[in-house]
Amino acid sequence: MHEQIDELTLLLLYLTSFEEKIELGETTLRSWKGYPFDTLNKLANNNLIFFSNRAKSVYITEDGIELANKSLQKYSINLQ
Repeated sequence: MHEQIDELTLLLLYLTSFEEKIELGETTLRSWKGYPFDTLNKLANNNLIFFSNRAKSVYITEDGIELANKSLQKYSINLQ
């Protein structure tokens, strides 16, 4: 059950994310971290997100984006 919670939390982070410009034309995805810290810590330990305890948002890593996209397909979620 905890694995599904982690998977769905990552998916929600992805679905509610916003782009932030970081360098010359490069962007990153960020999302507000209004989820249980145990789950966020697991996602961070698996290198799916990155965050500072002082920040109110998280960065979604390339691995996190890839896994979130697989979850979109798994749950037949179409973003169009």
